[in-house]
Amino acid sequence: MPTKKHGKKYLEAAKLVEPQKPYEPREAVDLAKKTSYTNFDGTIEAHLRMGVDPRHADQQVRGIASLPHGLGKKVRVLVFAQGEGARGAEQAGADVVGADELIKQIEGGFLDFDVAIATPDMMGRVGRLGKVLGRRGLMPNPKSGTVVQPQDLPRAVNDARKGRVEFRLDKTALMHVPIGKASFETDQLVENLGALIDAVQKAKPAGAKGNYVRSITVCATMGPGVSIDVAPAMAAAGAGT
Repeated sequence: MPTKKHGKKYLEAAKLVEPQKPYEPREAVDLAKKTSYTNFDGTIEAHLRMGVDPRHADQQVRGIASLPHGLGKKVRVLVFAQGEGARGAEQAGADVVGADELIKQIEGGFLDFDVAIATPDMMGRVGRLGKVLGRRGLMPNPKSGTVVQPQDLPRAVNDARKGRVEFRLDKTALMHVPIGKASFETDQLVENLGALIDAVQKAKPAGAKGNYVRSITVCATMGPGVSIDVAPAMAAAGAGT
C-alpha cells in the first residue's frame, strides 16, 4: 500500500495497481511499464520470494539466465585467457582479452567492463584480484558460468553480450533481477521474464521442499510493485507449476 513517504508521481502511478491482486504475467508487465514515471528509461525488475531457507547450504539458489531480448544496454565483456582461448574470445567479440598484463591493468585501476570471464587455467592468477572484483560482483565463478573451458569461451561471450543475468538468493530468501527497460515492448519483457523463471526453476536445489517460488513481483525503477499470479507465470515459462 502507498504511504505518505512516497512522492506524488508514485502515488498517481500506484492508483493503477490493485493491491493484493495477482495479475497474469502479461498484464503485470504492461502495468509495470505504465507505472514507470521517471524521466529516464527505467529498468523493469522481477522480485522473487523463494520458499527456501538461505541459511542451509542445500537450499541455495544461484544461476544464470540468458534473456532473449537482452537488457537494453551494451555489455562490455572482459576475458582472462591465453593462446587459442584468447583468440576464440576475440573472434566472439569480447571487448578486452588478456592474461598477466590485463591482471596488472586491473590492479592499476582498470574496471571499464561489466562481465569478467576466465578459463580455469587462469584462475590461479586471477584469484589475487578477489578483493577488487569480488566487491563489485565481477569475480569469475564456475557457479555463475563465468569460468569456462577455452572451447566454450565463444558461447560464454555471446551469452554475456546478449543479456546474461545472474540471480542469487539473498539472506531474506529474495532475488532481485533486471529483465529489461520500460521502453521494451511488453512481449519482449514477458519473454525475458519467462527465461528468468525457467532458469530459476532449473536451478532448484535438492533441499527445496514444498512451494519453491512463493511470489513474483515486477516493477519499474522507483515504481510500485505489481504482483504476478505464480502458477501461470511458471507454466508460461515452460517450467510447470
